[in-house]
Order: sequence, then structure tokens, then C-alpha cells
Amino acid sequence: MDASPPPALFIGSEVYRGSIYGARHPLSIERVPAAIDLSRALGHLPERVYRQSPRAKPAALTSFHTPAYIAALEAAERGGAVTQEVRERHGLGTLSNPLFPEMFRRPATAVGGGLLAAELVMSGAARAVYNPGGGTHHALADAASGFCFLNEPVITIQHLLRLGARRVVYVDIDAHHGDGVEIAFTGSDAVRTISVHEDRRWPFTGALGDDAGGSAINVPVPREFNDTEFAHVLDKLILPATSDFAPDAVFLQCGSDALTEDPLSRLALSNNSHFRAVAKLAALAPRLIVSGGGGYNPWTVARCWAGVWATLSGQSIPDRLPHEGTALLSRLVWSRKGRPAPELLTTLRDAPRNGPLRDEVGWGVNVLRARLGLSD
Repeated sequence: MDASPPPALFIGSEVYRGSIYGARHPLSIERVPAAIDLSRALGHLPERVYRQSPRAKPAALTSFHTPAYIAALEAAERGGAVTQEVRERHGLGTLSNPLFPEMFRRPATAVGGGLLAAELVMSGAARAVYNPGGGTHHALADAASGFCFLNEPVITIQHLLRLGARRVVYVDIDAHHGDGVEIAFTGSDAVRTISVHEDRRWPFTGALGDDAGGSAINVPVPREFNDTEFAHVLDKLILPATSDFAPDAVFLQCGSDALTEDPLSRLALSNNSHFRAVAKLAALAPRLIVSGGGGYNPWTVARCWAGVWATLSGQSIPDRLPHEGTALLSRLVWSRKGRPAPELLTTLRDAPRNGPLRDEVGWGVNVLRARLGLSD
């Protein structure tokens, strides 16, 4: 009998099921439960590779966040209200980061999943771990920001370093700049952050020339950024810049809001770009943690994140979904749109969305390669 550990493990929780930020918020949709259910419908998620996410305790959260902020977040969940002072100081009870019943438990569980992922990869229990509830990359030390109450990637990377990783590369392919992670590791010799994000989109940071004291690589890309251009950035910049840093672990934030159908960006990727990034970084990284992130169309998020898990765990992606998978996707609802295009209900993999490699993308990659001293 083969006693070797599985190559990949999946971390999930029921805390995400039925938990939304409010009926009018972009996160009024279910995402992690849909990805879990779709993966199970495909037969890709047997119990032996599924791990229940613990909830991080407040003491663990203060490795990055201030004690005052954690206390305010817990109090806001308990009381269902905040004072004007707390709203202004900590960004709680705002349009972006509203009050809702699980506003502490849900992000604390995402962080708990990240801490567990770090322990699993550093102990050798798995080479790769998927924590789709994580990836909350905008939260600041003393405040919520951009739909993110706790910064799971920062706390997870800190734990990787505590457990013996000497260097970590953080790769972020969300449509929005991973500003909170960059801020946390500005000037670090142990962490290199690489963010590919839409130019001139909130939070309006991450310019091409911003290197955060030498620790960051920022790749702002134009609207209609396509699969051809993503492959160029991945192959010519992300992979060599990751290899050059010689990391002991890689963290991939796999937000799905860069896909064509997402309402909060104007990028034009198919989910093939996400699957390609997962496969190539899995082949390169000695240890890999993959998280979710942004994504505000329920059908594209579920399909993308289920496909990310299929890729990470070595499962084949079918040409058409089984009936159970189509039925599951058909039950999802979205207040912004009535029904999706038929292919979003019947397939997992998008059709490729290739296009021209525009001069501004190629030029930006060349500028960054030169700055890093990367050679062909």
C-alpha cells in the first residue's frame, strides 16, 4: 500500500455557505461552496484530500494586524454595529467592508486555512495546498480594505517563514493590485511579491516602476488583456523571476476577477490562463499554496476555482460537465444578471481568448526583465 502523502490537499469550511456581505454587495454571491460542490460533482474531491479549515485565534492574527483592530472586528461581529470612530479608524461598517453576521468568523477561518496550509507544505504532508477562501490581499494592519477584513496571504507567508522557509515568492494574478501584501513586505529580503493587475483600477497602486524597496515586481496591464499576453508575462517574467529568487515556497493568489465576464474589471482572460499559471508554478515551486481572491460572477468563479483544483490535483478537465455539475451551476443566482451564457453552465474550461501581444505589454515585461537582470 502506498503510504506517501497526496500531492495536493484542499482546505474548505462550511462557514462560507450562506455567508454574504449583503444583497447589494459584489460579494452577495456564494463562491467557495460552489467551487467545492462542483469539484465534488466532478469526482475530484474525495474526503481523503479534503481538510476542514480551523479558525485562527486572535493572537495569531496579531502577527500582522494590530490588537486594537482585531478587538474592533470581533466586537463588530458580536454587536452588529460600529461607532463612527471605529468606522473611520478601522474601515468597518462601510460600503466596501460592511457589517454582516460572520464578519470575523469567516475571514478568521480563511486565515486559519492559510496557517494550516503553511504547516502542511512545510511538514511535507503535501507538496501543494489549495485554500480557496483565502487570498484577501487588500486588508491593512489596522483597517479593513477592498472587501478584505484580514490579510490571509500576509499571515500565511509570515507563518511559512516562521516554519523555516528562507524565501517566499508571492504571485498575484487578481485583477486588482495586491497592495496589502506589498505594503507588509516592503523592503524584505525574504519575500518577493509579483502582481499582475489592471492598470488604473482600484486601488490605483502598483505602477510599473514601483518596486517597494526592491521587494516587489508590479505588472500593470491594459484593458482587454488576453490569454496570449498573459502567457507572455507568465513565461517571460513570472516564472524566471520566481526561479531567480530560489524560493522555498510559492504562494499563488488566484483571484478570478480578471476573466472576461467579471463585472469589476475590464480584462479579457479565459480561465485557461489561471490553469496555466497553476500548472507551471506547481512544476517550479518546491512547495505551493494556492488561494482564491477576487471574483464577482458566480458561474465564472465556480468554474475557474474548480478548474484550479483539478489542475493542482492532476485531474482531467472534461469537455462537458456531468448533469450534476450543470444542475449545480444552474441553481446559482446573481442579482446583477439573470442567466449566464449556456457554456457557463455546461463546461468547465473556457474557450481560449487569444489575441495580439500589444507593444505596451511586451515593453513592460522587457523593462522589468532588465531591472531584474534576467537573461534568455
